[in-house]
Amino acid sequence: MSAEAIVRQSVVDVLEERLRTNILDGTHEAGSLLPPERELAASYGVTRTTLKHALSRLEQAGLLRTRHGVGTRVLDFLRSGGADLLPMLVRQDGRWLSDVFEARLTIGGIIARKAASRCKASQAVVLRAAVDAVAKAPDSAGAQLAEAEVHRELARATGNRVYVLLTNTLLNAYLPVRHVMSSPFADPAIAADRIRLVVEPVVEGKVQEAGRAAESYLQLTAEEMTADLTKRGRRK
Repeated sequence: MSAEAIVRQSVVDVLEERLRTNILDGTHEAGSLLPPERELAASYGVTRTTLKHALSRLEQAGLLRTRHGVGTRVLDFLRSGGADLLPMLVRQDGRWLSDVFEARLTIGGIIARKAASRCKASQAVVLRAAVDAVAKAPDSAGAQLAEAEVHRELARATGNRVYVLLTNTLLNAYLPVRHVMSSPFADPAIAADRIRLVVEPVVEGKVQEAGRAAESYLQLTAEEMTADLTKRGRRK
């Protein structure tokens, strides 16, 4: 059983997360002004310096806007936020996963087709090695992380860095909760065989076949991971 390092959070980290949660769940409503800093800091039991650091981060994330003489206003994150909010949104409300998986399916098909049309011999070697790494994983958790690397390599094979960033965004959205969606990777060898059906058409330059294979694979794994979540919800 593999262990993951415990991440130490600073007071600013904890406060940022609490404020972000309270903004996303509507405790601090979009369009409203936050209470004055002294009052807000006291309500969260932190210093004003800590509060200022946390507010600055949330402003950079597109959740807040501070204007001198006016105060700090809560923004509508669906208008001003970025994809970096997805991991938090997914953890807060699992229904966001259906949107993530839908986008993953659409973008994944495009990436596979682009990769098939542009894949170089050197990239083909890397892609096949990435699939082999899935098969060699010691357990389902390792196979799931190795499978994520296959998607990153597919994106790199397109030669378009935006596809790489989009892939990272979608992976970051659901990998933090991957431990409850592991059934597609229960047998690393089988998981590798399944993703290989996507990679082989890519390295062989079969554009349409690669796209269809990717869409089929992403649809199936999304259904399996969603079923995992549903079962977990019933057990609670």
